[in-house]
Amino acid sequence: MALAGLLTVVGSPAGLLLAAPAVAHDATSDVYAEVTGPAAGEPTADVAAVLDLEYDLLMKSAWLRAEAYEATGRAEQLAQLDKHEGAVDGYVTDRFVVAYDGEPCAPTLVAADIVERGERPYAALTYSFACDGGLGGVHEVSSALFPDAESFVHSTETVIRYTLDEEEGSAVLTAASPTLTTGENRVLKQVGEFFVLGGEHLLLGLDHVLFLLALLIDARRLRDVVWTATAFTVAHSVTFLLAALGVVSVPVTVVEPVISASIAVVAAVDLYRIWRGRGGLVPGTRAERGAWDRWRLPVVFVFGLVHGVGFAGALGIDAAWSWTLLWSLLSFNVGIEAVQLGIIAVVFPLLVLLRVRAPRAARWVLGTATAGIVAVALYWVVERIAGAF
Repeated sequence: MALAGLLTVVGSPAGLLLAAPAVAHDATSDVYAEVTGPAAGEPTADVAAVLDLEYDLLMKSAWLRAEAYEATGRAEQLAQLDKHEGAVDGYVTDRFVVAYDGEPCAPTLVAADIVERGERPYAALTYSFACDGGLGGVHEVSSALFPDAESFVHSTETVIRYTLDEEEGSAVLTAASPTLTTGENRVLKQVGEFFVLGGEHLLLGLDHVLFLLALLIDARRLRDVVWTATAFTVAHSVTFLLAALGVVSVPVTVVEPVISASIAVVAAVDLYRIWRGRGGLVPGTRAERGAWDRWRLPVVFVFGLVHGVGFAGALGIDAAWSWTLLWSLLSFNVGIEAVQLGIIAVVFPLLVLLRVRAPRAARWVLGTATAGIVAVALYWVVERIAGAF
């Protein structure tokens, strides 16, 4: 009955509100940082950092007027950054700190620019941190940007690429773990950070969860689940790695509507088969089952390719090839797979139990839930296409 309750909520008006894109994506934000220390042999511990922060969120968090955070167009946004440089600089440097041997380094804002990430404007702020002390020490980088207490977003993570103290790697800073310290054994920690980041993205990205539920609702045998999950995993893993490494690039204005459409298509097929079936147990005629069985895996594979590009966009790493980057990408992808398998392990047995114990109720519960998924997905398609213009 827990599954029935969950699926009923998804298919209800309340579930429709819960599933709005603002909840799926816009309620969280990531900060991207490129932190570079002195080259080997340089007699200084100074650090350069480039921070990418969502423009409108930055201006809201700095408590500026609407004319600042509602500015559109690169020229106007640059003008607002210049006009409010002091407020923006104060906000950022209060929450992003570089220290050397325990002593804070003095930050200086060197340049400000506007760049695009996923079709959204980001403020790219270049800082120089002057650090005192002799060579041979360790750097610490801490981030508390866009905290939950500000109430604009929640669960902000700062994704860092760094080259410091003869180390090179990636890190994810969160409210629970806000500081990167060089000299630690970073490999295992890096793997864990990106594993959690990948799992969170699948779990909090409601569009991917709804797609997975739509696949599970139509599955009748464990073999169906295994083959479907394998096709989706292989497909999104390929495009995820290629897109994250910069080999494949697809505009988010194309990716997001297609992801929504993939949910609508799979859920619509589910709904038709439930409607054609008897008691929710037999999804349509033998001919219908055969046709869908032949096309199911190719369709899922193609949609998985698109979802992989969406996963890569969430990671937001744009850097040259390196083994440390590969570890980050693989860990992120494994995190996605772990949560996906967890959802399957919980939901599929409950679906089987519901169909066996209450076949008539199963038809109505799953039909209602599937109709809700179709409605949400179509709403997203329209909204995301409209938002592209």
